Amino acid sequence: MSAFSRFIGIDYSGARTPDTGLPGLRVYLAEGDAPPVEVRPPSGRRRHWTRRGIAEWLAERLRHGPPALVGIDHGFSFPLRYFQKYKLPPDWAAFLDDFHRHWPTDEDDTTVDWVRAGARGNGAARTGDRRWRRLCETRAGSAKSVFHFDVQGSVAKSTHAGLPWLRYLRHQLGARVHFWPFDGWDAPPGRSLIVEVYPSLWRADWPSDGRTADQHDAHVVAMWLQQASRNGTLDFHLHPALTPEERAIAEIEGWILGVA
Repeated sequence: MSAFSRFIGIDYSGARTPDTGLPGLRVYLAEGDAPPVEVRPPSGRRRHWTRRGIAEWLAERLRHGPPALVGIDHGFSFPLRYFQKYKLPPDWAAFLDDFHRHWPTDEDDTTVDWVRAGARGNGAARTGDRRWRRLCETRAGSAKSVFHFDVQGSVAKSTHAGLPWLRYLRHQLGARVHFWPFDGWDAPPGRSLIVEVYPSLWRADWPSDGRTADQHDAHVVAMWLQQASRNGTLDFHLHPALTPEERAIAEIEGWILGVA
């Protein structure tokens, strides 16, 4: 029997400010065995989701009700080289705090580009090389570095915009939520599970049926999570075949669910 009864796929965008409605931010929810449906922003607010709006909605949804499995399309951590360069402890919570001090991209009227330009925060003190890739990105093949900005298919901007909101969710939800694999490869019963996903792995498995590219990415994430949970393969994907050394690296850098 599945440990989850709700499956949420989020296609992310790092454009503009935390309070800008963006067509690239999409949320799909599958409940039980029902197919995923798009979740729109609360009535009377904006036409499109904002990053702040998604984080607040997700915190509220995970605070109540049965456990959910949530997939978010951006990097959850940085390559090991980054930790070594800045002498950071191999601790994800400490990494999030340190990153937020330099890249406060959840603050009002703040964009990733403004931090990069030195107009906000202190991003120059915490930069990386676009040649640095996490182990999971190398294994995924086409996944780009979280420092590879200004190219098509870049995840760098969405990662730098999204990390502070993972920190927000961690503070808001505490023990109600388990961030994989940083809190362990196994989630305790009764907790919601938040994982990093890469929709390109599954995009071709389902027809788009008129959805935009962003809608389709969020849809296939929710669909894949639901099916993996229902057909018994989720546990296999939550425990990828890694050597002890690779496993130790992944516990710092994170892992993309579905990458073998």
